[in-house]
Amino acid sequence: MANKTIRVVTREIDGSLKTKEYDSFDALELVHEQIGIDDCSTDLSLRGMPVFRGLVGPIPEGRSVMRYEAPEVFEQLTKEWAAAPATKRKRRRKVKDETTTEAVG
Repeated sequence: MANKTIRVVTREIDGSLKTKEYDSFDALELVHEQIGIDDCSTDLSLRGMPVFRGLVGPIPEGRSVMRYEAPEVFEQLTKEWAAAPATKRKRRRKVKDETTTEAVG
């Protein structure tokens, strides 16, 4: 793990999100129990990273941050992401070339 920050997002009692950052897994292992390693992530840089009991992750967040979330935070953020309106894409219209159409008279 080359200079990655480990970010843990949980929920406060009042419902707000709480973010705590760690520089190494040693400090995180004092709070959460490691139950395995990630061996199926599509992001190859996350393979081999620890999986912790009570957290969803690792989730990539930019090049230098890996993220773990509490299950209720993961569920809420996923619902918000899914409910967000899709951005409308503009389609290019083909412009008819009027010089090629000739009137037959």
